[in-house]
Order: sequence, then C-alpha cells, then structure tokens
Amino acid sequence: MKAASRARATRRTRIGAKVLALVVATASLTVGAPSHASAPSPEDAPAPRTTSPFTGQSARQNPVLAVKFDNARRARPHTGLDRADIVYVEKVEGGMSRLMGVYSSKLPKAVGPVRSARESDIELLRQFGRPALAYSGVRSALQKVLRNSPLYARSHGRVPGAYFRHSGRPAPHNLFVRPKALLRSAPRATRPADIGFRFGPAPAGGARTAARTVRYASASHTFRWSPRQGRWLASFDGAPARSSSGRQLGARTIVIQYVNMRPSRFKDVNGAVTPYIETVGRGKATVLRNGKRYATRWERSTATGGTTFTRPNGEPMPFAPGQVWMVYADRR
Repeated sequence: MKAASRARATRRTRIGAKVLALVVATASLTVGAPSHASAPSPEDAPAPRTTSPFTGQSARQNPVLAVKFDNARRARPHTGLDRADIVYVEKVEGGMSRLMGVYSSKLPKAVGPVRSARESDIELLRQFGRPALAYSGVRSALQKVLRNSPLYARSHGRVPGAYFRHSGRPAPHNLFVRPKALLRSAPRATRPADIGFRFGPAPAGGARTAARTVRYASASHTFRWSPRQGRWLASFDGAPARSSSGRQLGARTIVIQYVNMRPSRFKDVNGAVTPYIETVGRGKATVLRNGKRYATRWERSTATGGTTFTRPNGEPMPFAPGQVWMVYADRR
C-alpha cells in the first residue's frame, strides 16, 4: 500500500511539474517577446494622447511621417497639407520650391501631390529619430543614399499599394499617398519627441509686421497677418495658397530660418544642380507670430539633435500652439 501511495504521489508531482513548465513557457512568450512582434498598426489601436512636441497641443502621438509635396503651380491646391504638424518650405533646382509636411497628430486619408526627395532631407529628418518618408522617387544615384539612410524611405516604387493617381490632375502632379497605409510598411517608425520647439505666450517686444516674403529665383512665399483669423495666411507666387478644401493655408507661427544652401553632388533630369540645405549649424532666424516679427538665433549642433530658437537675451523663443511653418531662406 505504501509503495502504491508513493507511486501515485510521484505521478502527481511529475504532472504538476509539467503544468508549471507549460505556464512558465506561455508567460515567457507574452512577457519576453520583442515589443515589435505584436506592434499594432495605426488602425489597430489608437495612439497615446499627450502634448505634441511639434504643436504644443494635445494630440494623438502617431508614428512620424514626412511627405514631400509638389509646389509647382499645376500641383496646387494641396490636399492634406493643412493637417500637418509642421510644414517645411525648401528650395530646389532652378530656384523653385518644394514643401514637406510632417505628420503625427493627424493622419489624413490622403495627401499630395507627392514629389521626389532630396539629399538634404535626410539631414533635416534625422532630428525626428527614424521617421517614415513618403516621396515619388529619386534618381538612381540618390536612391542608394536614401536606402542606406536611417529613415524609413518609402517611395511610390517601393510601396505602390500606399499610393494612387488622381484622375482629375495632370501628370506628374497627380500622385497621392495614404498615410496610414504607408505607415503599415514602417511599423517601427518613431513617435514624436522633442525637436527643440518651445510653446507659450508671445514675449514682449517684437516689431509690428503686416507681411513678410521669402523669395527664391523662381518662387515667392508671402505670409500676411490676419487679425481676424489670428494667423499668417500663405501665398505662393502672388496667389493665395489653398488647400483642396478651399481654406487658405497658413499658421500662427512662421519661422524664417537663414541657412547655407550650397550645391549638392546631385542633379535633376535636366542637369540642374540640386541645392543642399544645411540645417546643422547656427545662424539668424525671424519668427513671425501675433502680428509681429522677432529677431531670433537658431542652433542645431548635430543631425540627431533638434533646433533651438533663442531671443537676443538668451531666452527661448516661444511659438504659438498649433501648426508651425519652417521656411528656409538663403543666409544673409
């Protein structure tokens, strides 16, 4: 009898050990698995909501997506640019301009028209960590540079399912992208972090300003203060810059950043040299907000760091909460 009892006890111990081992193994799959193994796509679960370091407003912290926009006359009006957290104005070949919208707080159903990227976009976007970049394509020599960059470079050719052609627009100004679809191809794209912007009430001082224009050889960008709307209204080449919804583009804060725009080692299909916009360094800037202009200094010590904007007294220059426009101008 004693031998039979010992045998039954041994069997129970073995069974219990197997059950415990199974529980531990199951737990290790849940707790110890890499976080990206079950990372939700932007549509699977809502992104956390907190104060955006890009706008100073409460917003969803979706992965960061940068989209290159065409800004030729036939490419206007733009779709979804008014939903970007930050809008960059860049000089390209022939003194024309392109735009880049940086998205996180809001992901429109579609944005565009989308055009090609430039080498200096890599340096500019490094401050966002490892964001996704939507663009139409580049020349073969630059394609390798983008592919080897820290960005999630997602061109039309690489993720065709995230793009579509707008039947009502002429080519090549008819390529649009679906942000959520594109971000699914970059599940590890970084979420928003501090890039140097500071938000708060307008400081004392500043000079009353009705309008300010930044010109390239073949493009002009004017920002006119609207007391009624409480923001700077944008115009391109003398005409109001509008969204496809009909609303005029603009923002409460416009930053004109004076930088070196030297020739790069790349050319466009017509042989024109592409400017390289140097966003690492230091220099002068003019911040437009609340109907005034403020003399400011900018500094960015490394490509992976953000850009600080300070007033002559050394204090940070606060931006008005909301969308921010960064306009690059030739250093003076």
